[in-house]
Amino acid sequence: MGFSASDVVPFTQARANLSELADQAKAGAEKIITKNGESYVALIDADRLDYYHRLERERIHLLLIDDARRGIADIEAGRTYGADAALAQLQQRRAAVPTGKAAKKRG
Repeated sequence: MGFSASDVVPFTQARANLSELADQAKAGAEKIITKNGESYVALIDADRLDYYHRLERERIHLLLIDDARRGIADIEAGRTYGADAALAQLQQRRAAVPTGKAAKKRG
């Protein structure tokens, strides 16, 4: 969805015309409110905001399903480690990475 120049409103103008802008948002318009010439906040209908939140949750669920599919594929392909072996491998990697004052002296 694109925005037109009338959808971008300076903060001072938004403050003076909030009721009118709210009516426009309720009717489906999305307004970008600027402060000092920069995007600051958006004014949208509450139902549309709820819809956007539902879309984001669905996206997260799809990502989790994809992760699960990849995990199952790894198991089927034998790309797995026992918990003890995986923890030992992580500890070896961490031990190989310099940290703290010793890392700063080397850098």
